[in-house]
Amino acid sequence: MQSIIEQIASEIKVLPRQVQTAVELLDGGATVPFIARYRKEATGGLDDAQLRELETRLSYLRELSDRRAAVLKSIDEQGKLTPELRAAIEAAPTKQELEDLYLPYKPKRRTKGQIAREFGIEPLADKLFADPSLDPQAEAQAFVLAEKGEGGEDFTTVQAVLDGVRDILSERWAEDAALVQNLREWMWHEGLFQSKLMAGKNENDAEVAKFRDYFDYDEPIGRVPSHRALAVFRGRAQDILDAKLVLSDSILPEGEKPKLGQPSLAEGKIALHLGWSHQNRPSDDLLRKCVAWTWRVKLALSIERDLFARLREDAEKVAIKVFGDNLRDLLLAAPAGQKSVMGLDPGIRTGVKVAVVDATGKLVDTATVFPHEPRKDWEGSLHTLARLCAKHSVNLIAIGNGTASRETDKLAGDLIKLLDKMAASNNVEKLAIQKVVVSEAGASVYSASEYASQEMPDVDVSLRGAASIARRLQDPLAELVKIDPKSIGVGQYQHDVNQSELARTLDAVVEDCVNAVGVDLNTASVPLLSRVSGLSATVAKSVVRWREANGAFANRQQLLKVTGLGPKTFEQSAGFLRIRGGDNPLDLTGVHPETYPVVQQIIAKAGKPVEEVMGRAELLKTLRPELFANEQFGVITVKDILQELEKPGRDPRPDFAVARFNDGVEDIADLKEGMVLEGTVSNVAAFGAFVDLGVHQDGLVHVSQLANKFVEDAREIVKTGQIVKVKVLEVDVARKRISLTMKLDAPTGKREPRENRFEGAGRGQQRHGGYGRGAQAQPQATAMASAFEKLKGLKR
Repeated sequence: MQSIIEQIASEIKVLPRQVQTAVELLDGGATVPFIARYRKEATGGLDDAQLRELETRLSYLRELSDRRAAVLKSIDEQGKLTPELRAAIEAAPTKQELEDLYLPYKPKRRTKGQIAREFGIEPLADKLFADPSLDPQAEAQAFVLAEKGEGGEDFTTVQAVLDGVRDILSERWAEDAALVQNLREWMWHEGLFQSKLMAGKNENDAEVAKFRDYFDYDEPIGRVPSHRALAVFRGRAQDILDAKLVLSDSILPEGEKPKLGQPSLAEGKIALHLGWSHQNRPSDDLLRKCVAWTWRVKLALSIERDLFARLREDAEKVAIKVFGDNLRDLLLAAPAGQKSVMGLDPGIRTGVKVAVVDATGKLVDTATVFPHEPRKDWEGSLHTLARLCAKHSVNLIAIGNGTASRETDKLAGDLIKLLDKMAASNNVEKLAIQKVVVSEAGASVYSASEYASQEMPDVDVSLRGAASIARRLQDPLAELVKIDPKSIGVGQYQHDVNQSELARTLDAVVEDCVNAVGVDLNTASVPLLSRVSGLSATVAKSVVRWREANGAFANRQQLLKVTGLGPKTFEQSAGFLRIRGGDNPLDLTGVHPETYPVVQQIIAKAGKPVEEVMGRAELLKTLRPELFANEQFGVITVKDILQELEKPGRDPRPDFAVARFNDGVEDIADLKEGMVLEGTVSNVAAFGAFVDLGVHQDGLVHVSQLANKFVEDAREIVKTGQIVKVKVLEVDVARKRISLTMKLDAPTGKREPRENRFEGAGRGQQRHGGYGRGAQAQPQATAMASAFEKLKGLKR
């Protein structure tokens, strides 16, 4: 365990004692948010990102340790565990390298090499490799058997015996851990990830055409971006693309045929490792065949499999990180707060579903209007909506971005104009309503969920969706936690990645976001409470049941009266739960109850009651943290307490703002090159950012157009939910594609630079500075076109 702690400390660049303490806390049941927030003294200030990495590596290294013990035991029981082998196994840093070392000793089916050894061919193999000057035909005569074995094993000819030599040597070399690891790393740096359209596939078929960039594509495998790797693997899984790992020497100019018997670079690497070279000695031709057999039969496919697994794993990590980062941005988006909101769930034939929620999020009214085909009751719909707005003093209109969103947005615009006219004619103050298009991803999942049926038992499923859309505007975090994160729609190739790892990462993001903001104990739903540090779904239900039976919590201590919520759970959760208007003003803050005695000392020093101390920055800044530190709570904790007292109940999320869409720009056809518009970032991917301009078709800001500098990761510049100014570069109305730039001084009406236009750049671009066959196959492909194909993948 000590070696694991030291290794993690080295990796995350902290002291071993910090890791030791964090591990002890995690093993003791503490959560990452609790440790990051309330145990800074103990861990030396490790933040949640470091703790998440520590937690992941701890799990991996413990699994590696358990596997190492099992391997050592297995080899020892075989009587083959030498001191050198033990040292190598104990030093293996990864599961892959551990399995490489274990391979020769791993129980396996009876191989041809084993059979040859059983029939006594191994001494001949050793003899010929040690002295290639010997004549293999002559030496093999002594090993020829008179008859076949009982199982049909045939070593009755010289050729059969020499085949046995080949099987023994190739199997031995293929299980040489050092050789395999060297070849694997060499291929990672020199191999090409190649894909071609599978034979017999019609490239004009709609499903096949989505992979057009990869019909004739190759790129160094070690440099393939995540989205390209996952696209090829998806095409391969759908039997559209044929993917291989190849070496550059195996790709010949068109019309040139391979030379028979010419060794590959990989075979040369094997020969070099073995210290053998062809010197025209009697056994050299046989040994060359053994080397070729080792690569082509034993190693080529297994190394391709290993490196494809590594590429997929790396690509999935990036994709999962993109999803997690986008989810975090979405959950921590600015809440509109306690305002009355009307939610509109657009529809054509079935009508627009309407739900009004009050400032607390309670559903207070519903309706269905039919402004579109086939009824086309535009005036009647406006009348109904105007009545609801007036009745409930609506402040905001949230419009789902699904089918008929554009038409419904126009309806909302006409509604606001109508309300303004009504206010003017009646000489009353305007309602000052704003309309906002909201992502409805996952709303249908929530509507049909068991929790939604409990929350709104007598409300139609479709109307529940409208209520959810309204609440998303009030508090994105509180509403979105009710939905499986994978259904929220901000992922990149989310269905192509490891689903358990994706779920684990997204759950961690949700947990971190909920606890960073804090939760109102007296209004929070069960799904929101269950994401609080230390609270399980069962305990969250118990909290709500206690609240329903006894009324609002007056103080945090009452949590200990909840069934199933003991001292340990209280310790983990209490600091993240807020009570407004309770017995103790400190319960509104992020100050943990365990440190209330420290606050009492601060109050005594200030000479004022806690109500007069809270929010008084000028007073609090005069107090020295060192005066209140003790053995249990040090200076770091006291500084955090003073910060919480300075801004009690603070919300780390940004202030609510709405993008101002240009009047007269309501459809993609209204866009013109050179227009400067304001929009909201709806999704961020590796290749750029998608921006909602209010025309119901997101535009793409390619990564090359995000800033006047090289941008490696789009999230360096933008985040989901951010309001940005963009200029229109190109509009393709027919294909519903909008190319944007955030470089507002950029010229319009021109294609992006050639180096940015092809998302599936071939090996020529990567290795030689030019463009390979992959690029030539689609010379007119633009980054916009390629990225929009990927957007289809994101949404699926």
